[in-house]
Amino acid sequence: MAKHCGSKQSIKAIILAGGCDFGRCQLAGRLPAALWPVAGRAVLERLLVSLADQGIGRAVICSSGGASLLAESIQVDGCMELEFLDESLPVGTAGAVRDAAGSEKDGLFLVFPASVVCPPKIDVLLDAHRQGQSDLTVMFNPAGQNGRAMGEASGIYVCNSAVLELIPKAGYFDIKEGLIPEMLRVGKGVHAAVLPVHAGNFRDRREYLDAVGNYLQSGARPNTDLRTCERRDSQNVWIAASAKVHSAARIYEPVVILDGASVSDGAVIIGPTVLGSNVNVGKDAVVVNSVVWDGAQLGPNCRVQRCLVDYQAVVRANAIVQEESKLIRRERALKGSIGNVLGLAKEKMSGLDRPLRLRLAKISKRMSNWAGAGRKRPIMFLGAALVLIAFLWSYRPELAGLWGLWQRSDEYSSGLLVPFLAVYVLWTRRHDIARCEIRPCVLWGLFAFVGAQAFRLFGLFFMYGSAERLSIVLSIGAIVLLLFGWRLLRKVFTVLLFLFLMVPWPNRIQGALTLPLQSWATSSAVFCLEMVGYDVVQHGNVIDMEGTVVAVAEACNGLRMVTAFFVISGLVVLLVKRAWWEKLIVLALSLPVALLCNTVRLAITAIAFTMLDGEQWEGIFHDFGGYAMMPLALAAMVAELWLLRKLTTVPTQQEAIVITRQDG
Repeated sequence: MAKHCGSKQSIKAIILAGGCDFGRCQLAGRLPAALWPVAGRAVLERLLVSLADQGIGRAVICSSGGASLLAESIQVDGCMELEFLDESLPVGTAGAVRDAAGSEKDGLFLVFPASVVCPPKIDVLLDAHRQGQSDLTVMFNPAGQNGRAMGEASGIYVCNSAVLELIPKAGYFDIKEGLIPEMLRVGKGVHAAVLPVHAGNFRDRREYLDAVGNYLQSGARPNTDLRTCERRDSQNVWIAASAKVHSAARIYEPVVILDGASVSDGAVIIGPTVLGSNVNVGKDAVVVNSVVWDGAQLGPNCRVQRCLVDYQAVVRANAIVQEESKLIRRERALKGSIGNVLGLAKEKMSGLDRPLRLRLAKISKRMSNWAGAGRKRPIMFLGAALVLIAFLWSYRPELAGLWGLWQRSDEYSSGLLVPFLAVYVLWTRRHDIARCEIRPCVLWGLFAFVGAQAFRLFGLFFMYGSAERLSIVLSIGAIVLLLFGWRLLRKVFTVLLFLFLMVPWPNRIQGALTLPLQSWATSSAVFCLEMVGYDVVQHGNVIDMEGTVVAVAEACNGLRMVTAFFVISGLVVLLVKRAWWEKLIVLALSLPVALLCNTVRLAITAIAFTMLDGEQWEGIFHDFGGYAMMPLALAAMVAELWLLRKLTTVPTQQEAIVITRQDG
C-alpha cells in the first residue's frame, strides 16, 4: 500500500477552472464556478482536499483571468503543492494540459473540471486507465441518474505524457475536438470508462442544484462542525451549532443549515436544500430543493422552489420564485417611511407623466436658447469642459485598462491611433459642424446616457470587460445628443462608429477566431510557397520547407492585420467623398485584403528564413515584414477606389464644336 501511495505522489492533477475557455459559459459573472459553495466550502477546495486525502501531492489550477481570485479564496492548509496558471487567451482543454505539464516528459496526468461536487476515487480512475491500456482514458458518468442524459461525459480524463507530443506547442487545442481525433488518426489508443457514481459536474444552475441534491442524498457528512437534528428521526438533516431553528419550523431531509442561519416560526424547508451562513428565512416561508448562499434574506410567506439565491440577495415577502434560470440578484430592501414614500411615488407616477414632459420640454428650450446666444457661448464651452473632465474621471479605470491593453497586445495596438484619427476627421469637418444648429435634447439624451451606464453596470456586475469598454463610446454618443442635439449627432455618427474600433473584441469572439485564422494562415502560406516551386510539407501549424522549419505562431494568425486594416479602411471611408455603397464595399473588402496580406507576409518570411542565418536577422525581417504590409494595404484600398470610379462613373459625351468666322 505504501508503494502505491508513493506512485500517487508522482501524479499531477490538472484542474480546469477557466471561464469561457473550459466551461463555454460564464456562470455567475463576478463569481467563477470553481468558487460556488457546496455545504459551506467552495467546490474547487473540496476537490483539492479530496485529492490530497487520497495521496495526490501536486495540482495545477488553470484559469482564464481569475488565478489571483482563486489563490486568495482556496485554503488547503499546505497539504499539497499548488500552482495557479493564468491564461490570458483561451487555449482549450488540451492546451491547458500542455501548459500545466510544463517540462515534464514522463508521468501521469489526471484532468478534472473544477466544478465537480462528488470527486471519484483515484484508485477507480487508475484502475480504469490500467485496464484500458491506452494513452487517454475518458471518464463518463453512469447512465440514468436523476433523469440526466445517458452516459454523459464527466469532463475527467486520465492521460499519459505521450499525448503531449500530439498537442501543438502553442494556440488553442481541445481534447474532444482536437486531441482525440488526432490520436485516432495516428493510431493511439483512446479508452472510455464509466464512473461508479455520478461525479456531480455542473455547468449551469440546474446541473448545480442536481449535483448538490445528489451529494446530500448520498448521506455523506457535509462538515465535521455540523450536527444532526436531534428532534427529528432523520439522520440526514445537518444544523450548525450557532444556527437558530424555531421549534415550529418543519424540515424534511436532506437539509444543511450553516452557521448563523435562522429559520422562523412556520417555515417549511424541503430538501435537498442548503441554507448558507447568516441566511434568514422569514415566517411561513417555504424553501424547496434550493441552495441559498450566505447572507440572503427570504421574506415572510415567500415561496422559493428549485432556485439558486445569490449572496446577500433579498426575496421579498409573499414573492413566488420557481425554476429561476438566472441567479436572483440582490435588491435593496425598503424599510419604514422610505418604503412607504417610494411606494406612493410609484402609484402616482402616471399622474406626473404629463407635467414631467412639459417641464423637460421647457428645460430643453431654455438650453437651446442659451446655446444659440452668442453671449452664452463661453458658459457653454465651460460646461462642455466640465462634462469632459467628469467623463474622463468617471471612466479612468476603463481608459487606463484600454491603454495597458494597447501597450501589451499586438492584436489591438492599432486601437491607440483610433481616438487621434477620430479627432483629425472631426477637424476636417469643422466647417460643416460649425454650421450645424445646436439644439440640446435633454429627454432623449438622459435616457441614452442612463442606458449607456446601465450597459456599463451590466459589464461591471457580470465581469464583462468588453461591455464596460463599449459603454465608453455609448456614453460619448449620449453626451453629444444631450448637449448638442440630433442634428450634430447625425453629423458625427460615423465618427462614433469609428471609435468602436479602439475597443478590443470580446474574449469569446477572439477565442473562436484564433484557431481558424491560424490554420488559414498556415494553409494559405503553404499554397503560395508551392505555387512558386518550393517543396513544402505542413504539420499542423508548422511549415517544413526543404529542411527549414517555420512555426506559424498564434500571434501570426492575422488578427492583428485584420484589426489594423479595419482602422485604415475606416479612416479612408471617413475621408473620401464617395457613395455610401462604395464605402461599404471598401469596408467589406478590408477583411480579405488583410488575410491576403498576412498570407503574403508569411510566405515571404518563410522564404527569407531559408536564406538568412541568425536569430537576430530572422527577428528583424519578421517584424519588418509586418510593417511593410501597411503600405501594401493602403495601396490596395486606393486601387479599390480607383477601380470603383472606373466601373461606376459614366463617361461624358463630347460634342464637336464648330467655330466659323463670318466676313464683315
